[in-house]
Amino acid sequence: MIDNEKIKAATRLFLEGIGENPEREGLAATPDRVARMCEELFCGYDKIPDEHLSCVFGSDAGGIVVERKIRFYSVCEHHLLPFFGFVTVAYVPDGRVVGLSKLARTVEVYARRLQIQENMTNQIADAISDVLKPKGVMVIAEAEHMCMSMRGVKQGDTKTLTYAVRGCFEGDAELQNRVFALHSSV
Repeated sequence: MIDNEKIKAATRLFLEGIGENPEREGLAATPDRVARMCEELFCGYDKIPDEHLSCVFGSDAGGIVVERKIRFYSVCEHHLLPFFGFVTVAYVPDGRVVGLSKLARTVEVYARRLQIQENMTNQIADAISDVLKPKGVMVIAEAEHMCMSMRGVKQGDTKTLTYAVRGCFEGDAELQNRVFALHSSV
């Protein structure tokens, strides 16, 4: 999906647009570096979360499965600046559980696309709900956005919190609060 030649051409135009010489020593290889960077930063477009979430195991577990502090890095679709932080995924199994690394891989699929945090949080919750089919799922994302920290209002260290609930978590404030407490614990 990544078109390296278009990215290289756009990078040269961008450098010229900000008054730089794309041929000077420090910038001559920048278009190629940016194209390679884009292959890494936006690799989520080439991945489908179903392939990760389909790795399931039968289980009689009745409690909540929580994986917290899943680190992610993404790029804001509004300013093309990074936002990054942590995701907590909680779900109540319904006869099967997924390999724990698969939850982190699912977060990565959606984080490695041009994104807004609100959509990413819901996409993760929907994927887990649709593929794993648990009794319920809750996803919390907490992130710092460079579009707020280094430009605009310049509010560094400000964190944005979004969450999405599905199934048994919907309308159950006590269950949601238990996950929020686990998300916030040290």
